[in-house]
Amino acid sequence: MFGWWGRAVVRGRWVVLAAAVLLAAVGATWGTAVFGQLTGGGFEDPASESSRAYERIVDELGPQGADVIVLWSSDTTTADQPAFHDPVTATVARLRERPEVSRVTTWYDTGAPALLAADRRATYALVQLRADDEDGKSAAYRGLRAALETPGVRTQTGGNVPFLEEANTRTTEDITRAELLSMPILLVLLVLIFGGLVAATTPLLIGGLAILGGFIAVRVVNLFTEVSIFAINVITLIGLGMAVDYALFMVSRFREELAAGHSTSEAVRRTMATAGRTVLVSGLTIALAMASLLIFPQSFLRSMGLGGMAAVLVAMLAALTVLPALLAVLGPRIDAVRVPPRWRRRTAGERPAADAVTGAWARIARSVMRRPVRYLVGVAVLLVLLATPFLRITFGGFDERVLPAGAEPRVVSERIAAEFPGGTVAPVEVLVSGVPTDAVRPYADRVARVPGVTGVSIAASRGESTLLTVTYPGEPTGDAGQDLVRALRDLPAPAGAETLVGGRPAADRDLLDSLGARLPWMALMMAGATLLLLFLAFGSVVLPVKAVLMNLLSIGASFGVVVWIFQDGHLADLLGFTPTGFIEPSNPILMLAVLFGLATDYEVFLLSRVREEWDRTGDNTASVAAGLQRTGRIITAAALLLIVVVAGFASGSMAYIKLIGVGMIVAIVVDATLVRALLVPATMRLLGRWNWWAPGPLGRVYRRYGLRESDAPAGEESRRSAFTG
Repeated sequence: MFGWWGRAVVRGRWVVLAAAVLLAAVGATWGTAVFGQLTGGGFEDPASESSRAYERIVDELGPQGADVIVLWSSDTTTADQPAFHDPVTATVARLRERPEVSRVTTWYDTGAPALLAADRRATYALVQLRADDEDGKSAAYRGLRAALETPGVRTQTGGNVPFLEEANTRTTEDITRAELLSMPILLVLLVLIFGGLVAATTPLLIGGLAILGGFIAVRVVNLFTEVSIFAINVITLIGLGMAVDYALFMVSRFREELAAGHSTSEAVRRTMATAGRTVLVSGLTIALAMASLLIFPQSFLRSMGLGGMAAVLVAMLAALTVLPALLAVLGPRIDAVRVPPRWRRRTAGERPAADAVTGAWARIARSVMRRPVRYLVGVAVLLVLLATPFLRITFGGFDERVLPAGAEPRVVSERIAAEFPGGTVAPVEVLVSGVPTDAVRPYADRVARVPGVTGVSIAASRGESTLLTVTYPGEPTGDAGQDLVRALRDLPAPAGAETLVGGRPAADRDLLDSLGARLPWMALMMAGATLLLLFLAFGSVVLPVKAVLMNLLSIGASFGVVVWIFQDGHLADLLGFTPTGFIEPSNPILMLAVLFGLATDYEVFLLSRVREEWDRTGDNTASVAAGLQRTGRIITAAALLLIVVVAGFASGSMAYIKLIGVGMIVAIVVDATLVRALLVPATMRLLGRWNWWAPGPLGRVYRRYGLRESDAPAGEESRRSAFTG
C-alpha cells in the first residue's frame, strides 16, 4: 500500500504542495480565530455533587459567593478611621452602581468579624458578579479592575476570578516565552543534526502545518462542544514535537535510499514503504493515547485530548503527504546549503548502509546482549528506585500557591489566612432544600459541632431553600477542607429536606473521585490500543506487552521524580516554586497520556528497523544491533529536539507548567537512553525468537493484514514471517 502511495505522491507532488499552502492559509486566517472563541476553566465534573450544588444555588437563591475579593489595608490607620473608612465606602458605593456587579458585602455593612483583620488595619469586600460563566466573569473583572483602586489605602484583589485570570495570563506568557526561547535553539540543532539548512527546514514546515491544521480542527470541534483554551498549548507542543520526530525519521530514510543509488522517485517510494508505515503506526498510537482523555467529563482534559489528537493526526498526515511531495521536488537538493564539513559525520541518516552493524550504537547493543541479565537487572533497579517516591503521592486541588510569590491573588489569600479570623476565602457551602429556614437552624447547630468547623452562618434563604457557609482552618486545598466535606456529606439531613455540599473544597474532592473512577478505563484504553497497533506493526504478541511494560517503567520514573521535587519540595529554590505537599491530579493524567504516546513513538522507531532486519536475515541478535545502529542517532536526536521544545516549560513562573516540563524531560531522557538503548536490547536478547511469537491464528492475521516494515512489492511474502506456535 505505502509503496503505491509513495508513487502517487510523486506524481501529484505539485497538487499536494498546493493543498498544503491552502491549508496553511486557512489555518493562519480562519483557524487562528479560534483564540477568541475558546473558554477558560473546565476543571469540574458536571455530574458531581459540587456542580449540582452550584447550579441549584444559582437557580433557587441566585448567584452566591465571592467572585472577587478586594483587600484594603493601611500601615497607619484602622478600618474605622475616616482616612480609611471614607475612601473605601466611596469605592464600595461606586461598585454597587456598576451593571457587572450583583452584590458587595463588607464589614461596614454586616459587622462580620471575619471581614476585619485582627489588628483592624485591613478589611476586605466580597464582590459578586452578575455573569453566570467563567468567561463572562473574567471579562467583567477586567472591566472593573481600575474601579477597585482606592486612594489613601493599599488595594489588592484576589478570589477565584482574579486567580484564574492571573493563572491563565501567566500560563500563556510562559508558553509564549518558552516557544520564543526554544525556536532559535531548535533551528540551530536541526541544522547541525540534519547537516544542512534545507533539510533542517522540513520539520519546521511540517510542524507549522500540524499547528495550523490543529487550530482548524479545534475550531470545527468548538462549533459543536465546549473546548478549553488550554487545547492550544498541547497543539503547539505535540504538533511541533511530532513533526520533528516524523521529519527526522523520514528524511533520514530518504537520504539512505539516495545514498544506496536509487532515483528520487524510487527513494520516495521506498521511504514511504518503510518509514511511512512507521509514521502511520506511531501517529495512530499517540492519537489513541490522547483520545483516552476523552473519557473524562472535565472539559479541560477533553480539550487537551482533542488538541493532542488534532495535532498528531495532522502532523502524521502532513508527514505522509506533504513531506514526500517536498522530497520528490527537492531530490538530492535536500542536502543543499551544507554545514561545515566537520559536522557531516554526525548528521542523521548519512552513514553508508555497511556501517549499520559496525557503528557505536551497534557496539552498545552487542555489549548489552553479551550481558543481558546484568543490564536488565541494573537498569530495572535504577528505574524502580526513581519511581519509588510515586508510591507516596498525595493529591490535592490547585490553589494560589501555583502562582509565583508576590502575585496579587496569592498575596490576598495568604494575608486573609494569616491575619483574619476564620482564615479562609473559600468556605464549604451547604444547600438545604425542602424545609423553611427555621427548620434549618437546628441542623446548622449540628454542623457547628462537626470537628474542624470554625463557623457556620446562613448566607442566603428564599422560600424552602437555605444556604449555609461553613468555615474551617487552613487552605481550601488542605486536609481540613477535604475532611470537612466528607463529614458534612455523612451528616443526616433535616427531616424532609435534601442537602447538597458544594464550594471549592467539595469541588476538589469531587475532582479526585471523578478522575480516580475513570483512570483505570483510561489505562485500559491506552494499553489496548497499543497492543493492537504494535501487533499489526510487528506481528508479535510479546513485543507489544513488553512495550507497555517499558512505557510504564519510564513513566513511573518520571512520576517519581515529579513527586520528589514538587510534592516533597526538593529543588524548590532552584526551580522557583512553592511546594504544597500534594500534586494536582489532572497534571499526572495529562502527562500519562502524552508520555505514553511519546514512549511508544520511540519504541516504534526502534522496533520497525529491528523487524525489517529480522525479516531480511532471521538473526535476532544481528537484527537488534542493526536496528539500534540505524535508529539510535535518530531517537537520540528526536529526544534532544523535543527536550528543547519542552525545556521552556520548566523555566516558567507557574508551578504546574514547571511540573509538566520537568516530568516530560525526565521521561524523555530515561526513555531515549536507559530504556531504548539498554533495556530493550537486553530483553530482546533474552527472549530470542520468542520476540516474534504469535499464536497461529494471529500469525495468519498479521501475514494478511499486518503493517510490515518492508519495501517488498504488494503481494510478495516477506522472507521471515512471524514466529507462530
